[in-house]
Amino acid sequence: MGLKKSTPDLLIFFATLLLLTIGIIMVFSASYYDTIDNDPYLYLRKQLLWSVIGLGAMFIVMKIDYYRYKPYINILFFLTIILLALVIIPGVGVAVKGSTRWLNLGFTKFQPSEAMKLAIIMYFAKNLCKTGKRIKNFFSGLLPYLMLLGVVAVLIMLEPDLGTTIAISMIAFVMLFVAGIRWSHIVFLGFSGMAVVVALIIQKPYRLKRITGYLFPWEHASDAGYQIINSLYALGSGGFFGMGLGNSRQKLDFLPEQYTDFIFAILGEELGFVGTLLVIILFFTIAWRGYKIALTCPDPFGSLLATGITTMVVFQAFLNMGVVTGLLPVTGISLPFISYGGSSLLFSLLGIGVLLNISCYCHDN
Repeated sequence: MGLKKSTPDLLIFFATLLLLTIGIIMVFSASYYDTIDNDPYLYLRKQLLWSVIGLGAMFIVMKIDYYRYKPYINILFFLTIILLALVIIPGVGVAVKGSTRWLNLGFTKFQPSEAMKLAIIMYFAKNLCKTGKRIKNFFSGLLPYLMLLGVVAVLIMLEPDLGTTIAISMIAFVMLFVAGIRWSHIVFLGFSGMAVVVALIIQKPYRLKRITGYLFPWEHASDAGYQIINSLYALGSGGFFGMGLGNSRQKLDFLPEQYTDFIFAILGEELGFVGTLLVIILFFTIAWRGYKIALTCPDPFGSLLATGITTMVVFQAFLNMGVVTGLLPVTGISLPFISYGGSSLLFSLLGIGVLLNISCYCHDN
């Protein structure tokens, strides 16, 4: 590409490492009680292993010039669609707690929807550059992207996974907005998206139950509001400085998913307002620097990539923290770098690696 390369963005680099460190500590603290009779270090070892693999992958892609991915992006995107399709084939996908979201690789389980977050970012970034100003035309510009997004959304909803579907749709929407779609199309997509979400909620009784639990948690404290109430108990018990690392009470069989979707509540209980504020500041740092990279990147492909990756991380963090604090209905989405989970951790770190490489060409940062 002929651009002079400089050092990567150190604020994003160190914010990511600090979030990852907090995540490893909190996964151990939040999971210890669940596995104390068997192997109290089980989830710690797994999270450490995926952290090492993820960091290795991050350092590798950080060294690879991002525009070198272009020739392979379309193939990778459609391969990821095939993996999503394999998940929903009976006997192929692995079912856990009523959802079939994983493929069994023998040595571990793999979640293709996490790979799709990064794959769709790269696909949109590459092809939106080709589309250019035609994106303002609904049928020849915008519609093909909406159709592809629809295919991805349907496959993920068949698992089912509403939280990931919302996250991927928001990433796509932000990238289309940055690419220059018309305001009338933005309004149309906004209302259409809300209508689809409402329809999906109405379709399944358990989703309606979650909305009821979100709106009236104390009236449904024993079922639909149970998670939200116990999450708020955890955050409230933490006070300003927290109860101390390892001293959470809500992780003792009160708060479900305490080391995955609701780990932020345990963090708040043990590390208090100070701990939660630190995490929020770190995600804000990634948002600030990531979008600045997108604004100062010298080419449209890198700019769109940076926009998508930054949105992937910060929107998912916002969604998770919104659920844990009772601001949003329960959707079942992890907190990047902190929640337990190998696939999510790996592809989040891969995304950061690409973002750091892009930052090397943004000399105004």
